[in-house]
Amino acid sequence: MPTSPRNEPDGTLGRETTSDPVEPGFAASDDPSARRLQQLAHVTALLAAADSIDAVVDAVTNRVPDAIGAAVATLMLVDGDQLVLVGASGVQEGIEERFAAWGIADHNPASEAVRDGSPVILSADSDIEARYPVLAGTVPAGRSLVCLPLNEGKSRLGALGLTFEQGWTPGAIELDFLTTFADVCAQSVRRIRATLASEERAFYLSFLSDASIELASSLDYRQTLSRVAQLAVPAIADWCAVSILGDDELDTVAVAHIDPEKVAWAWELQARYPTNIDDPTGAPAVVRSGVSEIHRQITDEHLIAGARDAEHLRLARELDVRSAMIVPLRARGRALGAITMLRTVSGRPYEATDLAVAEDLGRRAGVAIDNARLHSLSEDVSRQLQRAVLPGQLQAIEGCEIATYYNAGGTAEVGGDFYDAIALEDGRMAVFIGDVMGHGLAAAASMAQMRAAIRAYVVTDPTPQVVVTKLDNMAARYAMNQLVTLVYGLVDLERGEFELVNAGHYPPLLVSSDGTTHFAQTTPEPPIGTRDVTRTSSIWMLNHGDTVLLYTDGLVERRDEVIDVGLDRLLVAAHVMGSEMLGAGLAEMLAQLDDKTGDDDVTALAFRIA
Repeated sequence: MPTSPRNEPDGTLGRETTSDPVEPGFAASDDPSARRLQQLAHVTALLAAADSIDAVVDAVTNRVPDAIGAAVATLMLVDGDQLVLVGASGVQEGIEERFAAWGIADHNPASEAVRDGSPVILSADSDIEARYPVLAGTVPAGRSLVCLPLNEGKSRLGALGLTFEQGWTPGAIELDFLTTFADVCAQSVRRIRATLASEERAFYLSFLSDASIELASSLDYRQTLSRVAQLAVPAIADWCAVSILGDDELDTVAVAHIDPEKVAWAWELQARYPTNIDDPTGAPAVVRSGVSEIHRQITDEHLIAGARDAEHLRLARELDVRSAMIVPLRARGRALGAITMLRTVSGRPYEATDLAVAEDLGRRAGVAIDNARLHSLSEDVSRQLQRAVLPGQLQAIEGCEIATYYNAGGTAEVGGDFYDAIALEDGRMAVFIGDVMGHGLAAAASMAQMRAAIRAYVVTDPTPQVVVTKLDNMAARYAMNQLVTLVYGLVDLERGEFELVNAGHYPPLLVSSDGTTHFAQTTPEPPIGTRDVTRTSSIWMLNHGDTVLLYTDGLVERRDEVIDVGLDRLLVAAHVMGSEMLGAGLAEMLAQLDDKTGDDDVTALAFRIA
């Protein structure tokens, strides 16, 4: 290792010496050197108890100089392939900015000490500036320089730099003590970093858990990603933007900023300078390649290179961005978009651990987006199927007034409600309403199958027992898994006779012309598909002006409420259909029964013999 020609064993810590003969490196208890050794031992004890990097910096830069009589003390820590200055005392103005960071491969005392793992000692007699030109003009004449590596096992965590007046250099004992102090400093840094890393891991695990809950809470991916961006700020970013790949463009769907007032400004910036899908770096490049980007230090040169015009550069500088990560939103082996996370000048630069968390978030968000899109596709197919099957407007039937209503449930999924009214050649009318339990494509497909089968069976024999029995046989033969309830009836418009079978459905409601309401008394029977059941029908006699209401469960069922309450509510509300025009009466009744919190389909079919 480089040594000083004055590195003799009779050196003493500091500038003061004693004339009494003493053991090399030590002195009597009243000797200043001994006192300084004691002070350094005290600082070492404080250092061993330090619980933060700031406490280590304080011990090195504020306490060590007084303890050993150093004019200057600096502490640099390894950060990647650099040595970063984290604290200094006694340095000239402007030196901290000048030596804020050195490359470990650079030619300077601190980097050399870290590379070799050995102290670098330069006495006043050494030609310091000739050996290290980078120090030109920074070490006053007559001073010596000592750089000690922070060794922790085989790891080099940084360097402790000390400058002494009057050219003092440590002897063997003093050097051993200083080396021990540097080792304790390294151990403290390692311990504190390990504690911080553990706390950071726990924090990130909690963050990812919260994000997963948000991602699973809704199938509206735009709303969900907006919430994820808000979670990321300020947890792991000062600014977060989420972009989704559309038709040859990246659409920003969420923006969050630590300053709420800047969110609108960020949206405006995005609108004025939209992302170019062909950009060689940033979100477009990440989406194309599926490979994340991390920019630990964003300099003004980077901003200049990425600016589209002078105004864009000015706005970019106002952001004070100093570090960035861009990760893909991935699902099934492809990138669906990207998450951009930025830290301003106030935050620490992003590291590999941050990137790993961001990539995990990107994977979870990508799967959520993919699931939402698949759900939307299934929902769209279901809606198309439902629109194709449900009658848009029922055929006009002579001698009968008909009104219908259908509204999909609040779950945003297509349900299995179905209905129809069919005029027969002999002047009668077949009418039915049913409900396939569940939502989505399976329910819509079963609904379509049921309605098509009923229409086919009606052609050969519209008798209620016959039609419903055939539906039972079809469901059993083809192993239909969905539960289906149904009211099917045959109306003789001339005689006013209504014959019906109720297969596990809510009973029809009769509204007399005077507004009197009551439910049909029908034989309770199981839903469609039940084996070994003999269907029986009930017959109602209807007067001119009487209204029959068929409906599904969404009209009467409420959460945390017994069904009798809902049926009684319907009995009261339905009286308005007695004297009104049928369509107007049905609309008024439905307005009274509207449940904005409901999540089931609401379907109603009303008919009145004219």
